Amino acid sequence: MQKIKKSIITVCVFVFTGHLSLTAQDGYDIKINFKANVDTCVYLVKYIFDQQYIVDTCKNIKNGVVQFKGKTNLDKGVYTLVSQDKVIYYDLFVNDAQKFVISCDRNDIVGTLKVTGSKDNEQFFEYIKFITAKNNEFGKYREESKKKSKEDSAKFLTQKLTQLNEDVKKFDADFMAKIKGSYVYDVLNLKSEKEPNDIPLASNGRPDSVYQYYYLKNHFFDGVDFTDDRIIRTPFFDDRVKRYFESVIVQHPDTIIKEIDIILGKSKPDGLVYNLLLGYFTYKYEQSKVMGFDKIFVHVSDKYIISGKAKQVYSEETTQKIKERVDIMRNLLLEAKVPELFMIDTTYGKQVIKMGFDTTKTAESITQLYYKNVDKLTPMFQTLYMVKAKFTVLVFWSVDCGHCQTEIPKLNEELKALNGKIDYKVMAVIQKKIMKLGESLLLIKNWIL
Repeated sequence: MQKIKKSIITVCVFVFTGHLSLTAQDGYDIKINFKANVDTCVYLVKYIFDQQYIVDTCKNIKNGVVQFKGKTNLDKGVYTLVSQDKVIYYDLFVNDAQKFVISCDRNDIVGTLKVTGSKDNEQFFEYIKFITAKNNEFGKYREESKKKSKEDSAKFLTQKLTQLNEDVKKFDADFMAKIKGSYVYDVLNLKSEKEPNDIPLASNGRPDSVYQYYYLKNHFFDGVDFTDDRIIRTPFFDDRVKRYFESVIVQHPDTIIKEIDIILGKSKPDGLVYNLLLGYFTYKYEQSKVMGFDKIFVHVSDKYIISGKAKQVYSEETTQKIKERVDIMRNLLLEAKVPELFMIDTTYGKQVIKMGFDTTKTAESITQLYYKNVDKLTPMFQTLYMVKAKFTVLVFWSVDCGHCQTEIPKLNEELKALNGKIDYKVMAVIQKKIMKLGESLLLIKNWIL
């Protein structure tokens, strides 16, 4: 299976290939009588979320006849016919009917589309013929408007566009009602915006935008069956998911986490939709540069991957690596409680030096020396959570750090200005292995093996 463009979610390729073996053995035979076709090679391409993959190639084209044939059924979904120059001709449906004939003329591809043996394509071709005709109609109006004055042209186009939109809206509603219950309906429903009919007015007399927003959000996935793996193989599903999570819902980690759980909860456990979306969300939020969004990655990893609910997506080795990463990240989340820090105040510096810590060379020798003097050292420790203040300023610095020599005095002046105004205390940690008397704090326990 050759890929049209570079995969973003490489993990999903593993998921997809695992499902290819589940197809029936009846085979497929798609014949296209392509009048005036000049291609010597044509591709049959399958949609998979936001990627496209070549599933078959016809190189033996005679008199414009293109044929794709195989002994194993194709995965049900939307496919597209692509030229040797990678130009898309049109989409077509492969569903229950896997053997059918399409005819068209290169000089007017959409307008001449006909099919025998596939009800899904009959319905779909009827739809795209109407939409294409309306687009062509608008193109003619636009050319006609160029002959008018600027003011008349704008008025003319606005009038025609309004009428065209009304025509399309009515046709769309009637057409969807006619084909409801079909796979074509499910696919076209993915691209349909759900708009309220009667919008109440706000206190300012204008349409209530808050009502409109919640209507859009609450009805965004109406009619979408997340247990149907076929929706993955459409050109609209990925856009709908991405728009919802990037543009519709509030961009806050807790909101996104809640919505991810809802969507995955609607999917079939270990189904293709579930596995692909899980891989997509994991990759998306693990790579996110937005502060705080690492919480989403940690949540998804904990609830679905580390818990063993993603075995078809990630290997045991990869799951272990994700766990190791998450175990580090969870302590770095915005609301996470900072791990306790154990340090010895430099007021005990002389006693510590006498114990021999200033001459130790290795972590092993420091460990041995620590346990030898543990009873004496324990009362000397100061910890982060022993600091009692509304705000704790934790500063890591070094006396021989050039950057610190510039910034620490500035910080000192800023903090002096806050004296008496804010309840704060400072815990300063010097990042230096051997400390001298007079330096702020001495790290010891962090070295222990």
